[in-house]
Amino acid sequence: MSLESFDKAIFDLTNKELQRQCDYLEMIASENFTYPDVMEVMGSILTNKYAEGYPGKRYYGGCEFVDEIEQIAIDRCKELFGCEFANVQPNSGSQANQGVYGAFLKPGDRILGMDLSHGGHLTHGAKVSSSGKYYESFFYGVELDGRMNYEKIAQIAEITKPKMIVCGASAYTREIDFAKFREIADSVGAFLFADVAHVAGLVVAGEHTNPFPHCHVVSSTTHKTLRGPRGGIIMTNDEEYAKKINSSIFPGIQGGPLMHVIAGKAVGFKHNLSDEWKVYAKQVKANAKKLGEVLVSRGYDLVSGGTENHLVLLSLLNNDFSGKEASNALENAGITTNKNTVPGETRSPFVTSGVRIGSPALTARGMKEAEFGFIANKIADVLDDINNTELQAKVKKEVKELAHQFIIYDRAMY
Repeated sequence: MSLESFDKAIFDLTNKELQRQCDYLEMIASENFTYPDVMEVMGSILTNKYAEGYPGKRYYGGCEFVDEIEQIAIDRCKELFGCEFANVQPNSGSQANQGVYGAFLKPGDRILGMDLSHGGHLTHGAKVSSSGKYYESFFYGVELDGRMNYEKIAQIAEITKPKMIVCGASAYTREIDFAKFREIADSVGAFLFADVAHVAGLVVAGEHTNPFPHCHVVSSTTHKTLRGPRGGIIMTNDEEYAKKINSSIFPGIQGGPLMHVIAGKAVGFKHNLSDEWKVYAKQVKANAKKLGEVLVSRGYDLVSGGTENHLVLLSLLNNDFSGKEASNALENAGITTNKNTVPGETRSPFVTSGVRIGSPALTARGMKEAEFGFIANKIADVLDDINNTELQAKVKKEVKELAHQFIIYDRAMY
């Protein structure tokens, strides 16, 4: 029996989401369009298989084929990042980070991470996250120019004496200097952990510095700039660390791994290893740069003045409207972004003074600098007259016409 005949409500809503993704311009920096073959294997028979443990060391029988699948995913992940060990079982980036903390920290240990309001992530010690509840967390941030001050980070580390330093961000527009972070970590005897969830796709293409060999452990998601399925990974070059990580994930915080997702990770990694991937990653950066340049030319402020990766962070500190109002207006115009805090924030985290705008998803659809220049001007048009709903409707029609020139999925999929 088909989904359409058995559960028309879910079938219809799935099709509506497909239509939304085809009609709108997805510019949330943490979102991407994965490959049809990744989705194919995620909807496969592999969803039925329980496989607690690791390849060759399972608690259930019948794992000979999923063992091979997971090993392929592990091997491809190692090749991608140039590391010796990889765990591909984390169900998400947050669980990957939780697994790292569980492997190397005890409750109450000190961690030093990037402040959420400065572009960090919830799992880097935010007080509302388990990472901020189980561990004593301290923070570094960016200067008012939107850039990290490594000397100041070193001073904070010297004062706080953390057991672990977390580097990585969810809204930072410049390259992260992992070598400098290692110098800081070594100076205070700290363990260095990099979360590269946002820039992993650029890292593996050589478009961003690699956290190895500087970091002791590295985590990432597989669905952002890597374009794979939703999930997480953890990597290291140390065999003893790898054993601790494996134990922390299973049986520490997870049970049976999602074998259909691990297979999706393997397929995604094969795409990441291709020559076409390097072309894509380079275009992601070029498109973000073009987006930023046009917004600046239209009189808008960008945190750090521009970008060196896949996103720009629009600062509205000097505007009469908030990040929430801006993102709502843009969504009404068919452009999906998200509100975000900025350095020097004056509004609440639920309102914010910034908008985060990313290039990965539209680059996956085949758009290049010309399209991003057009889109940047449409963003500026909407924000220039933010309460003009007629203009928003007009822009929505225009961006829909553009979006339909770059359809990524066939409606026949559902």
